[in-house]
Amino acid sequence: MERSMTAARPVSLKITLPRIPDIELVAVEGLTRLAAHLGIAEDKIGEARILVTEAIINAFEHAGGANTSVRVEFTVTRERLVIFVRDYGRGFDAAAVPEPDPRRTAGRKRGWGLKLMKTMSDAFSLESTDRGTKITLTKELR
Repeated sequence: MERSMTAARPVSLKITLPRIPDIELVAVEGLTRLAAHLGIAEDKIGEARILVTEAIINAFEHAGGANTSVRVEFTVTRERLVIFVRDYGRGFDAAAVPEPDPRRTAGRKRGWGLKLMKTMSDAFSLESTDRGTKITLTKELR
């Protein structure tokens, strides 16, 4: 298929990831290949890789529950990337998560996930119930 024909239409990838070490790398590789297919510059996709990695690791780490898989979906055009990550865990109250404070977290790399995702994405949405958490991140690629 010609690249020019597919570039105007969104390209999507949907993956269900089992909980095994470093599985987030499969999603990152899928994203990298989608971006290359659409001719998106490497520097534009770098932050998106960080967002994907953080969202997946958070989902596995915090979801709990019996179903430990995580669903990841990417929809990409040359202008925009939408990342959707869903777990099937116990959920949480996002309003109760404190803002990270560098004075409390000095020397630790923990507790910055949501803040990082909000800061690095152009749009951030989070829904969490007792049936799981859904995060949608949008990254402008222009």
